[in-house]
Amino acid sequence: MGMSPVSELLVRSSGLGRSQIPPWVVELRPHHWLKNILVIVPLAAAHQLHDVPSLARVAAAFVAFSLCASGQYVLNDLLDLAADRAHSTKSKRPLAAGTLSRGAGVILMVLAWTGAVLAAATLGVAFCGVLTVYLALMLAYSWRLKHVAVLDAIVLGAGYAARVAAGGVAVAIRPSAWLIAFCVCLFYSLALVKRYAELAENRERDGPCAHARGYLGVDLPLVAMFGVGSGYLAVWVLAMYLTTEHPARLLYGRPLFISLTGILLAYWISHLWLVANRGKLADDPVVFAIRDPLSRVLVALMGICAWLAV
Repeated sequence: MGMSPVSELLVRSSGLGRSQIPPWVVELRPHHWLKNILVIVPLAAAHQLHDVPSLARVAAAFVAFSLCASGQYVLNDLLDLAADRAHSTKSKRPLAAGTLSRGAGVILMVLAWTGAVLAAATLGVAFCGVLTVYLALMLAYSWRLKHVAVLDAIVLGAGYAARVAAGGVAVAIRPSAWLIAFCVCLFYSLALVKRYAELAENRERDGPCAHARGYLGVDLPLVAMFGVGSGYLAVWVLAMYLTTEHPARLLYGRPLFISLTGILLAYWISHLWLVANRGKLADDPVVFAIRDPLSRVLVALMGICAWLAV
């Protein structure tokens, strides 16, 4: 007699060597939770990181979005099992590889979303509303929109921007129009570079007839143009904010350093797209930034410059 999905989750998380990670943990993709640090952006932009109660609310928002996103990842894998099994890297995911059953995947998804609801409930109705809109958007993406060229990247970019908006709602800080515009442009570029990498890989394997989620092989140069342009537009938005917005000059005592952040960001965007163009971007751009030595250095320098600018 086979094990129930719940029993399977418990058994697979026990009796493992220290060097092994339980399949259900891998399926939740905790390395992607770093994206949800974006909920702290409004608090950081308002220079309120010393406010402990607000930091606690941001932490709850981080947990809510992380568990919500993990549930979404599980759902995506359940819906894409056939395609993932034929993919060079996605075939190693627990559901696609068979180390986690479909039933266990469904249980895991429900548990993740239950945890997200409990965390969100501590932050009020408005935050729950933003999280619900985010989840609805991501469900629509999984069901249909990820197969619609360009719109798929817009939706992914909106998902990143929703994290920033939710962080503002959690601490009652309204993100400025400048911040939202910056996030939309930057995250649209990151969403497109992910599609570009997938399409480039398929084109190398299948030739001009290659396709990837609504894109054709011939679209490759156009996708790059959209993505690089959007990334540089984010840098332009930052530059305009620093030179034309009066509050910006009040917030930053040494604006030269925050200007250096823009230069470093332009360098990182160029580096990211250069790596993608060479066919070496095998990960999500955020995961790539964590693993890539140059990206880590640039992100650290941007953080130092932002701190020195205050």
